[in-house]
Amino acid sequence: MKLGELKPSAGATHSKKRKGRGPGSGLGKTAGRGHNGYHSRSGSKRRPWFEGGQMPLQRQLPMRGFSNYKFRNEFQIVNVSDLERCGVKEIDPFTLKENGLIRSALKPVKVLANGDISKALKVTATAFSEAASKKIKDAGGEAIVL
Repeated sequence: MKLGELKPSAGATHSKKRKGRGPGSGLGKTAGRGHNGYHSRSGSKRRPWFEGGQMPLQRQLPMRGFSNYKFRNEFQIVNVSDLERCGVKEIDPFTLKENGLIRSALKPVKVLANGDISKALKVTATAFSEAASKKIKDAGGEAIVL
């Protein structure tokens, strides 16, 4: 079978309605658009928010809250259990990026306390949870905040 021989399965497609082709077709004259009015004209469309001139719902409802997207800090999260997989004594964002634990070494990194750690590691990150820094220090390591 070649790409040029592919066809949709039987009954999957319908032939296009040929509108405005005489009264015998059943779709002649007004072509299924009714008589007069906005939607009988070309270029008319029902915009999803338009309610026929009635005050739209999104304008009736009050505004609530605010969006802080401009100033928010989005941390990349790494767990304590993942740190040992790097196989290095000193871990920084660039090491984490090389090992595929984070997407970008330039964005903030936060270490969380999920899992356990047995090796003494020197970890450098933007932020640590209290429990994570405690686990790293208990294992004999060091948690350095950038």
